[in-house]
Amino acid sequence: GLERGAKNQFSTFSNFITTINQKKEGTGNRSPPTQLVIPNIKNVRDLPPICLDVRQKQRVSMDALPQELKAPIPPEPSLPIRTKTVKDFQDDVEKAKSSGDWRAVHDFYSTSFDSFLEINAAFKKDANLPFNTIEDSGIDAKFVNVVYDALLNTPQDVQKSVLKGIINGLLQEWKGPRTKDDIRAYCILLQNPQFSNTSTYVIYAHLLRQIAALTEADHHFLVHWSKKIAQTRFKQLVDRLLQFISLRLFPAKPEEFPPMMKCTWWIPSATKVLALFNAANSLSSPSIISYTDFYNSTLDHIDLMEEYHNWQCYGNSHRFSFCQYPFIISIAAKKVIIQRDSEQQMISIARQSLVDKVSRRQKPDMNMLFLNVKVRRTHLVSDSLDELARKRADLKKKLKVTFVGEAGLDMGGLTKEWFLLLIRQIFHPDYGMFTYHKDSHCHWFSSFKCDNYSEFRLVGALMGLAVYNSITLDIRFPPSCYKKLLSPPIVPCDHNTLVGICDVTLEDLIQVMPELAHGLSELLAYEGNVEEDFYSTFQVVFQEEFGVIKSYNLKPNGDKIPVTNQNRKEYVQLYVDFLLNKSIYKQFAAFYYGFHSVCASYALLLLRPEEVEILVCGSPELDMSALQRSTQYEGYQKTDLTIRYFWDVVLGFSLDLQKKLLHFATGSDRVPVGGMADLNFKISKSETSTNWLPVAHTCFNQLCLPPYKNKKELKQKLIIGISNAEGFGLE
Repeated sequence: GLERGAKNQFSTFSNFITTINQKKEGTGNRSPPTQLVIPNIKNVRDLPPICLDVRQKQRVSMDALPQELKAPIPPEPSLPIRTKTVKDFQDDVEKAKSSGDWRAVHDFYSTSFDSFLEINAAFKKDANLPFNTIEDSGIDAKFVNVVYDALLNTPQDVQKSVLKGIINGLLQEWKGPRTKDDIRAYCILLQNPQFSNTSTYVIYAHLLRQIAALTEADHHFLVHWSKKIAQTRFKQLVDRLLQFISLRLFPAKPEEFPPMMKCTWWIPSATKVLALFNAANSLSSPSIISYTDFYNSTLDHIDLMEEYHNWQCYGNSHRFSFCQYPFIISIAAKKVIIQRDSEQQMISIARQSLVDKVSRRQKPDMNMLFLNVKVRRTHLVSDSLDELARKRADLKKKLKVTFVGEAGLDMGGLTKEWFLLLIRQIFHPDYGMFTYHKDSHCHWFSSFKCDNYSEFRLVGALMGLAVYNSITLDIRFPPSCYKKLLSPPIVPCDHNTLVGICDVTLEDLIQVMPELAHGLSELLAYEGNVEEDFYSTFQVVFQEEFGVIKSYNLKPNGDKIPVTNQNRKEYVQLYVDFLLNKSIYKQFAAFYYGFHSVCASYALLLLRPEEVEILVCGSPELDMSALQRSTQYEGYQKTDLTIRYFWDVVLGFSLDLQKKLLHFATGSDRVPVGGMADLNFKISKSETSTNWLPVAHTCFNQLCLPPYKNKKELKQKLIIGISNAEGFGLE
């Protein structure tokens, strides 16, 4: 009854277990390793659902109770004594492989996984120690890894015995709060590689359900213990959960699983457990795996706006939405949500303008449906500032730009040119708004005090308009800027609330002022007498622009408080906070309000700072082969000799030269969120002499390429062009 295709399907979970118990294997030689097979399980009944209130009463954290109500914490049950070591187990496996007698291995697996108690007896480092702290799980990770690595290469009946034991453990009646041994067993079971097989998904789902239903205190232990899992195995755990969610959403063989209406809890349970691993990853420094490894691209193909609206309507209530767990939603999917949310806001604002016009019996004008910006090239910044300030109510309409005195309709090119010219002018060092740090290759806000911070608001609005209108900007801000931009992600109603203030560390300062950060790191690591050798106080002297030098007390009477070995950490933290928060507060607050005046949306709650940066500036990851596949041609065919020469040269370029080419042709060396295909890159045939260099129209992502006679000439002219051109002329 255990083979796939058996005619008698199991009607209940209990019958499934009974059948396994009745399937007695002989104690003789076992069959050779085969693929694990589990019965058709589409009609398996779920475990009885637990009422939420009852579940909370059963699993209430002891720490949450007042002292007078606390009952004694139940002692950990005494564990059976198991003496098998890693070497003993490996020897047993080797003997079984050579002799074909798997009895010793079978007995070990069937005993070790028979219950949560036995799991702890087998894999706990010391059965006599409680291991009840977050620092040490007490799990013998090496032994667990060796046992699981060998499991998939054992005979089928050995693998079935493990699943039978797991089922027994999951069906155990729980009385009172879980012990640390129970949490330890869950942590070990999650790592079972058998759960990569879809035939085990019913068992896996029930395991995930029980883990998801644990108390917050128990989750706290699981998160911290998960931080100790090796990187490759941590990634395997995450991938297994993502695969489980994907295959439940879009099963390759729907008959393999119970009907969706009978297991609606599968995906929420898996997502909640995945959230524990995401928390563990976030708490680790550096993170164990990239935050992008938690993306599930399968979600790009579901109705994301329905998920978003459910989340908006129900928040973090008991109605599940993937938006409650934004770490699982890819940046491409988040961009779709933001764009559609923006479009809906644009339509709503335009419709309201039309209604207002009609209600006043005025003739409707198509221009009222757009944010029309008219500027003179000679007064670009001042005109743009005036237009955006005057049309603040229209910022959420579709943007259209007109250059005064120039004919032409804005089909996207003029808008992009406006952004390019404006950003280039505002970020010029002579303008004084931003300081360029050569060591970090990024801009930071000037701390120079001024009477009017409206231009910082303009830059924020520009960034917001770029995101709102899907324009990629050539801006170089450090990651801390985007962290501050989401502090908080929703503009507070109380205007006295501080905005743009976030927790910053020395790591953040390294990305802005690496030389200064290095000096502060040396101060922290100095082994001598800090007070006598550095002779510093809690007063810092910094030079603002235009040569004005001022001092600032990091704490009251800071000029009288020496920096010592004991307080140097506080000094460094206060200094970093001053540089990245307090010294530029008014500038950044204006920038913050400018950005959110356009991009105010609950969709921002879904974003990480790194994702905001990608939306604004694009991704730094280049794939020139993808660009080649999506490139359009005008005057050329992709099989023409010049085009073949071009791609041979470009694909052979170093990364630096490839970035220069992209910057030359598009105005930015970064890629939009949707990838190279979203660039709409075009190569046009230039009828000029082959003595000429290539020309680019950055507003249209267009490269004009003369028909060079050979690859050597093309490469030479292309490198000269992309290496020496700046903006709209040669340096």
